[in-house]
Amino acid sequence: MLNNPVWAALTGPQACFAEAAGNAARFLPEIAPFAALSDPADPAAWRDLATITDQAVLTGPSISSPPGWQQVEVTQGVQMIGQSMSGVDDPDAVQLTEKDVPEMLDLVARAQPGPFLKRTIDLGRYLGIRDGDGRLIAMAGERFRLPGWTEVSAVCTDPAFRGKGLGARLTLAVAAGILARGDLPFLHTTHDNENAIRLYGRLGFVHSADVVFASYRLG
Repeated sequence: MLNNPVWAALTGPQACFAEAAGNAARFLPEIAPFAALSDPADPAAWRDLATITDQAVLTGPSISSPPGWQQVEVTQGVQMIGQSMSGVDDPDAVQLTEKDVPEMLDLVARAQPGPFLKRTIDLGRYLGIRDGDGRLIAMAGERFRLPGWTEVSAVCTDPAFRGKGLGARLTLAVAAGILARGDLPFLHTTHDNENAIRLYGRLGFVHSADVVFASYRLG
């Protein structure tokens, strides 16, 4: 299941956010850019994907597209799981809602944690920390949800406030909510983000798999 988390999410707990055709599915465009195939090695699944979109981001241990699809960009990443970790609630973390989305998008633009769109917040619980003037300076939340697992995502801090442990605190707080619900947390980061990998390791996450994030377009 963790080998193909987007497929497990879109055909499971997050099917309400999916557009699907046969052995392919994608998140609604305003939710997330990710798509998935039941088997990325199956050319028929790619043909199904072509009926619902002409461009998509896929993730997994290995992805190779058939003729007709062009790889636009690929990023090496790692998947980490928190199977034996403990979350910690944070008294300063506030739950973010739809009214906070403009601020969240502004923070994402400055901190660049990865894809976050105007309706990504619909996927799960997002927490934030504000400074003394009420400005959102850090956030983290939930993205892919599959049976028994929920991904911690969009962990980011305003560059002016980095080095204060805010990302770690929010990661643990989001993980606490996931664990309380009975799921286990997991996350992704880029392969070359050594600081993040070390941080998540200190928080109790362990390496699960090397993965790729690859974008494709048809034609």
